[in-house]
Amino acid sequence: MRTMAMLLSLTLALLCVLQAQAEVPVQPGFDADKFSGMWHILAAVSNCPIFQKMKDSMTTSAAIITFTPEGNLNLKVGYPVQDSCKKMEMLFEKTGQPGHYSNSQKGTRDLRVMETDYEHYAIMYTFKQGDEERGTTLQLLSRTQEVSPEALKRLKELYPPMGLTDNMLVVLPKSGLCAKALST
Repeated sequence: MRTMAMLLSLTLALLCVLQAQAEVPVQPGFDADKFSGMWHILAAVSNCPIFQKMKDSMTTSAAIITFTPEGNLNLKVGYPVQDSCKKMEMLFEKTGQPGHYSNSQKGTRDLRVMETDYEHYAIMYTFKQGDEERGTTLQLLSRTQEVSPEALKRLKELYPPMGLTDNMLVVLPKSGLCAKALST
């Protein structure tokens, strides 16, 4: 009986996660061509344990987003680490919804462009489920290294329904290190 109750609890928890992911909006009429290019990651909010450990030492990162002819999203990110830029590249496969992508390397990752005006800001959602790690992250991206108060306000409106809290948020100090490294 105890095993049955535990299985029921795990099933209900999984259904809640799946329902929460299904409710994450995607930019209506998402346009990959307009979204392509250099973005600066200026703020993030996450319940990921690794993010929480590192958030106080993080600075702005840079990302170059391109799309394959098949419509998959190629994400090249540079994270400042001490005096160098650590680069990482990931390919996210398109789903049936424009602006929604997935990657199953090293666990499952769900990526959605929740909102963007293409010229100034974007809010990107990721959910990662791995063997030892699980977390929801929202990132505020900008075409410049300036944080728009309106875009930051919008980010703060979007994360509470996802179970993310103000103490999980970090507005990153500026660093141009990776923007230069990625563009060369």
